[in-house]
Amino acid sequence: MKDLFVSLLGKPEGIILFQLLDATQYTIYLSLIAFLGGGLIGAMITLMRIAPVRSLKRISVSYIWLFQSTPLLMMLFLTGLGVPRLLDIDVNPWTAAVVSLVIYASAYLSDVWRGAVESVPEGQWEGARSIGLTFLQTLRLVILPQAFRVALAPTVGFMVQIIKGTSLAYIIGFHDLMAIGKRWANAPVDGSEPFVIFPLMALIYFALCYPLTLWSRHLEKRLGTIKNKETVAPAAA
Repeated sequence: MKDLFVSLLGKPEGIILFQLLDATQYTIYLSLIAFLGGGLIGAMITLMRIAPVRSLKRISVSYIWLFQSTPLLMMLFLTGLGVPRLLDIDVNPWTAAVVSLVIYASAYLSDVWRGAVESVPEGQWEGARSIGLTFLQTLRLVILPQAFRVALAPTVGFMVQIIKGTSLAYIIGFHDLMAIGKRWANAPVDGSEPFVIFPLMALIYFALCYPLTLWSRHLEKRLGTIKNKETVAPAAA
């Protein structure tokens, strides 16, 4: 594949484009791991947040407040550089990046899902209790099917934020699209100038993020989570 790029574009342009595209796979892998891991932890935090137990609510609120208030870059520094030096241990950049992004994603996803659950009218909870359903039964059979429609579009949209967040992982030595791009941009090689490399990187990030943005917008319209202007206008009149 590398030879194909070189034969089409020549050197070093073919090599540069091949390496950028090759590094993009690690950006995708990290994004998927962060989304799935953050989703699992975020679901548990959401359940704690809406549970009728005050201590669990306090723990979940503290978790969300702490990690939403901490910049992702700071978490990457702490997991990739600070903690390893403090404890005198070796932490792989993959591990540090995954831990930081999973925590980052879980804090925001749990807040998104909590908002979706709370958007379901209180009467739904009361009606379920009136027919003898437990909290978990009410959540599974009544609340979550309705909250899912509200949460789906912003959840897909947040995937864009995760992809963009992975670009900070190069700080701790993670070899992704950003790391390879910066390495080429700093190389004293004709054809690898920053004004060539960074637009290429921007196009690749755009190709990853824009389809998700369109999908999120489509879900909003299809699931009815945003109002059509034509339906709002008569009410305003």
